[in-house]
Amino acid sequence: MEAAGFAEVEEPESPAEGWQVSGFAESGPRSLPELVRSTGAPAVLVSFLDSDVGFVEAAGPGGGQWEALLDRALADDYGIPLDRFPVEPAVKEALAWSAAAGLTSDENLLRQALTGSAPFAEELSSLLLAALGVPGAS
Repeated sequence: MEAAGFAEVEEPESPAEGWQVSGFAESGPRSLPELVRSTGAPAVLVSFLDSDVGFVEAAGPGGGQWEALLDRALADDYGIPLDRFPVEPAVKEALAWSAAAGLTSDENLLRQALTGSAPFAEELSSLLLAALGVPGAS
């Protein structure tokens, strides 16, 4: 991850074979595409704003990039333009990304993650990973 432009990377956890979860302090503007290119594996990146809002980016080796926003109600309170993160295209692209990654997604759970609220955006992030079908996510 450091080689891809991520800083202060925590030791990764492995929720299931072939998948890793790791925290980091910062990432560069091309960190996610570089990580996908260098590993040849799909990746999901969630950046948090004070644990209130999550900015989601995902990419796969064959393309399939998408982005979304977690906790739209709080994002609106922060003045984040919601129209930059439309839900329906994100759902469609996330479902395609999941299928391309060989995962089994849950569309209803995905919509819940992308439209719901929670005390902490990290909770919605966990829900998102489960909805995408990432092994070991709960």
